Amino acid sequence: MHIAFRADASLQIGTGHVMRCLTLADALAARGAKCQFLCRAHEGDLIDFIRSKGYVAYALPMVPAVDATSNEPAPNSSSTDIAHSRWLGSTQAEDAEACAPILAVQRPDWLIVDHYALDAHWEHALAPHYRQLMVIDDLADRPHACDLLLDQTFGRDAADYRPLVPAHCKLLCGSKYALLRPEFSALRPYSLQRREQPALRKLMITMGGVDKDNVTGQVLQALRTCSLPADCRITVVMGATAPWLDEVRTQAQGMSWPTRVLVGVSNMAQLMADSDLAIGAAGATSWERCCLGLPSIVLALAENQRLIFSHLTLVNAAVAVNFINEKLELEISGLIEKFREPGNLAKMGIIASTVTDGMGAKRVGDHLNEG
Repeated sequence: MHIAFRADASLQIGTGHVMRCLTLADALAARGAKCQFLCRAHEGDLIDFIRSKGYVAYALPMVPAVDATSNEPAPNSSSTDIAHSRWLGSTQAEDAEACAPILAVQRPDWLIVDHYALDAHWEHALAPHYRQLMVIDDLADRPHACDLLLDQTFGRDAADYRPLVPAHCKLLCGSKYALLRPEFSALRPYSLQRREQPALRKLMITMGGVDKDNVTGQVLQALRTCSLPADCRITVVMGATAPWLDEVRTQAQGMSWPTRVLVGVSNMAQLMADSDLAIGAAGATSWERCCLGLPSIVLALAENQRLIFSHLTLVNAAVAVNFINEKLELEISGLIEKFREPGNLAKMGIIASTVTDGMGAKRVGDHLNEG
């Protein structure tokens, strides 16, 4: 089976789309599939990283007239109502024209697209060059001409997509389909067992691969006045392209508790399993934390994270920080106090662990094979 992925990473987009596609690619490659990627060469792209994982990655050129750092619709776009159209770095027609000769050579069994700036216009334009189409999304805000659609958001109702896709499209909705690397399900028993008698000794901070607004630094500043245990240890995880990395490293040296800053880690599952509490973005890493039963304080750093944010907090699988401003210190301080009370870590860990079991990539792979 031949699979082609169309996904981008950048300082504006972040790394999550490419990373979840890589997780699915690894699962499919383990079944014998041949996978390749088509990515635009944005600032902060992950093209070299994809290649380092052993995959062919084609670099689509930037179109200078398009400002990819803006959230406004791109001029002359074929569908100007797409909220994230500028993230593409071109119009949809230009992107399709760049992808067509690459896809025409292989004509993949599945084209898998994970991009907020692409919709049915782009999908129809490339239809002669693929056999079936899968869309990965979590916005439910635009039409798709696909055969399979995945939205791994906890609590997502398939009915949200039914008006946006063809009648024959199969919808995979909910966190049971969350695309997690196999080490998360492998470490799940260990992680859940160590939470049976929890204590707040190891705190993890992870705001995604880019964190362009330096929320990590804001959280560290807020923690300075919190009543963390004297023997607490803090681990900060950041991406290699994070623009505030040097500043956070300097800030970590001045913390009252031993604080390490790790970059581009390959053992995230182990780090999470060994942590007692996480402060993190309400993005794709939410499913990783839930799989391991890791209690979390979550922040919605982007519009697409708000549904995750609200659903996780509604069922007490996480607690929310609503203000990323001068009130952040007060909010985090109060939540830290709550987690020092007996039983609160354990209760949240149990609830979080019911959100996903880490087997989503296998389930999605099964559906692709059936197609």
